[in-house]
Amino acid sequence: MTTTLAVALVQQACGEDPAANLRATMDRVRLAAAEGAGLVVLQELHRARYFCQTEDVAAFDLAEPIPGPTSAALSALAAELSVVLIASLFERRAAGLYHNTAVVFDADGRMAGRYRKMHIPDDPGFYEKFYFTPGDLGFTPIDTVAGRLGVLVCWDQWFPEAARLMALAGAELLIYPTAIGWDPRDEAPEQQRQLQAWQTVQRAHAIANGVPVLVCNRVGFEPDPSGGPGLQFWGHSFVAGPQGEVLVEAGLDEAIVRTDIDLTRTEQVRRIWPFLRDRRVDAYQGMVQRYLDPTGR
Repeated sequence: MTTTLAVALVQQACGEDPAANLRATMDRVRLAAAEGAGLVVLQELHRARYFCQTEDVAAFDLAEPIPGPTSAALSALAAELSVVLIASLFERRAAGLYHNTAVVFDADGRMAGRYRKMHIPDDPGFYEKFYFTPGDLGFTPIDTVAGRLGVLVCWDQWFPEAARLMALAGAELLIYPTAIGWDPRDEAPEQQRQLQAWQTVQRAHAIANGVPVLVCNRVGFEPDPSGGPGLQFWGHSFVAGPQGEVLVEAGLDEAIVRTDIDLTRTEQVRRIWPFLRDRRVDAYQGMVQRYLDPTGR
């Protein structure tokens, strides 16, 4: 039984042509596989620019069914390279019903499973509620030859409940395809606070659950079609071990982020930090409430 997993994150910029973006992504997956990666993670909505900066019904034309043309191409690529591939797609489930969906292809090209993004943001520059129906598949890990994968998507990364439920269901890795960036109008100290918070909360998921965390973000400036300030995606894709230790981290440029994960460390870490053992499941009833207001309102 192998105890080391070679992983890669494909951090890239996206242009206006979805077909060209997909070709560039696939080329980078081939490079990652040539460097020995057995698990490759793509960034959120990697086929196109981040269209959620504005509300535009024409952007729904980017959506595809799953299975569909893009998933077929990525399935064939996974089989060709014998890699487990995690892709983030704009899913057209039915007319007027769309999801932000991560698809997991096993090393034989088979679609091992999918995860539909559960937490949907609605903030300036991130108008995702206009486009995406909240996921309905729950927090269910997906079994592959690389292990049991807890796949979540971007905004999900801020919610410890999602990470915990994946871990409780046996996820051996937590994986986050992501598209997050700065408002260029923010001052540098505020930008750094946001970046550090983003890294810290995800490293905390690794620590609290005793599992590695893989985060793949995009890079580059993308203009707002409606004339807003646009978004500067901050990259910094990273892999953290089960104590939150950063194993590898990218910068602000395009990169294939490669590292090896020691799969035995989860067992070792959970023996010294038995957080799952010490959970007070008898006392957490309030967690299913929206808010615990002492006035009863």
